[in-house]
Amino acid sequence: MSRTTRRLLLATLPLLIAVLLAACEDGGGGGQTPAASPAADKVTFMAGFRPQANLPFVGAYVARAKGFFAEQNLDVEIQHVSTPGENFKFLSLGQVQFSTADAATVIERAGDEPPLGIVAIALIGQRGQQGFAVLADSGIETPADWAGKRAGYKGTQPTPDFLAILNSRGIDPAQVETVRVGFEPQVLTEGEVDIFPLFLSNEPDTLRNLGYEVTVVEAADFGAPTLGLTYVTSQDYLSENPDIVLRFLKAALRGIEYARDNPDEAIDIVLQYADQADRDHQRFMLDTELAAARSDLSDENGIGWMTGEQWLALHDYLVEFGGIPAPLNDVYVTYDDQFVKEVYEGLASGP
Repeated sequence: MSRTTRRLLLATLPLLIAVLLAACEDGGGGGQTPAASPAADKVTFMAGFRPQANLPFVGAYVARAKGFFAEQNLDVEIQHVSTPGENFKFLSLGQVQFSTADAATVIERAGDEPPLGIVAIALIGQRGQQGFAVLADSGIETPADWAGKRAGYKGTQPTPDFLAILNSRGIDPAQVETVRVGFEPQVLTEGEVDIFPLFLSNEPDTLRNLGYEVTVVEAADFGAPTLGLTYVTSQDYLSENPDIVLRFLKAALRGIEYARDNPDEAIDIVLQYADQADRDHQRFMLDTELAAARSDLSDENGIGWMTGEQWLALHDYLVEFGGIPAPLNDVYVTYDDQFVKEVYEGLASGP
């Protein structure tokens, strides 16, 4: 560029700036109104259980209450399942866009025929949800003492977690009597079973409130690669609406972080959905699940982080201990970690 040309450009620059400023001041001329903001995208989040302080539920409750969804231009309706598992059906039909599911359940349902196409987009629970309780005065010190005892199980058969704990102590499952039980922990306190299966963020608090001290163990304590609750969507919705998936996850994870930093306020918000719930019990649930959301991976990268190694290890664990009837052809269809990575990469790079 010649000196003359450079001088001409410099000379005309103030005029160009003045013209642009004038255009801005009169709204672009002609009295035109500024373009309206785009309408918020409407989506439905269906929690996988009744209203309570499960951490992924709390993330959504808080994100709605504090305006985090609105900041992402999302209008989120929050629903809860009325029967277990119906959220998967509604996801596959496109009637619900986001939900929650245990990581093991995501893998189990990937083997359905035809496949439902449910995909985990964030791993909130870095450890499994389930454990086993014995009465503190029972004389059962560790799972090595389970041989010859009576253990309860829920569902159709003893879980991989139960079998993995026995295996870790060298106990043949035939050495433990197993009994199908319901969800009421009184079967433990009344002596019907010696070992009671439970959700770590629920029944331990219930039992202690009934006046019983319990010792609780979980399979992860014995090397099992268990994982907990996830946020899920359908593969079809993810493929067609990646931007909405990312925005939902940004807001929901922000809701979890807000709950971590402001637990009392978070419980206030939970009780707007679970108005008959006991506040102290909900706080126990929140605190327990916040602790389970921490791992070396999530401490380093952020809540909800996940890796292919975690999912492959869980899959192989379920195969080994009968959690699924056969290996999946492709484990990697069960999760997509690109969105949680984008959330935290965006935070690291700033606005």
